[in-house]
Amino acid sequence: MTPPVSAGQRIVEARFVASVPQARLLPPPTGVEVAFAGRSNVGKSTLLNALLERKGLARTSSTPGCTRELVVFEAKATDGALLTFVDLPGYGYAKRSKAERFAWGGLVEDYLLARPTLVAVVVLVDIRRGVEPDDRDLLELIASPARVSRRPVETLLVATKMDKLALSARKPALLRLAKEAGTRLTGFVASEHGAHAELWREVRRVAGVPQGPALSASDAVSSRSQSP
Repeated sequence: MTPPVSAGQRIVEARFVASVPQARLLPPPTGVEVAFAGRSNVGKSTLLNALLERKGLARTSSTPGCTRELVVFEAKATDGALLTFVDLPGYGYAKRSKAERFAWGGLVEDYLLARPTLVAVVVLVDIRRGVEPDDRDLLELIASPARVSRRPVETLLVATKMDKLALSARKPALLRLAKEAGTRLTGFVASEHGAHAELWREVRRVAGVPQGPALSASDAVSSRSQSP
């Protein structure tokens, strides 16, 4: 028998909202906002497309450092939950000039510390590389005092590129990374829909958005048929 799935696992609407070079140009802050951050080429676009259940909505590129703006998406789940996702520019790309790296730092710092509706940041880490100095710098920045009045921002660490490891190596690698990072984390495998559902639950948890009631298998099929 197919087990029930959470109503919040289905995305009935997902859309691109804006791409801006400065935080002050973002749409007016409303609702619940979750940012996604990580090193260049860590797999943010692939992960976002999986969460949004749309192919190609978040653009993927084989060229590291391609995204240099704040890219905003909106997603609505079957239970009515509405979240805003913000894709931050990747960091750690060695070929960028010093001026570009400085501009990246200013853009991301302005967003992370001054966006009043930001409630959580999902930080992606390549499971093969572990938590690198740039990742730790970002985690420290997220934990810095905000410039605006808001609730503390939650952090969720996600291990990507797990499909590059043998199945038998994945769990030990996750345990090592969790110990190294000293925080809760979840793994993500692009080809496994169960991993997408688990990540969606974790994103809703850190965003403070309650899970919807369980759907039966037939309800889930009906929901899929109605989604765009």
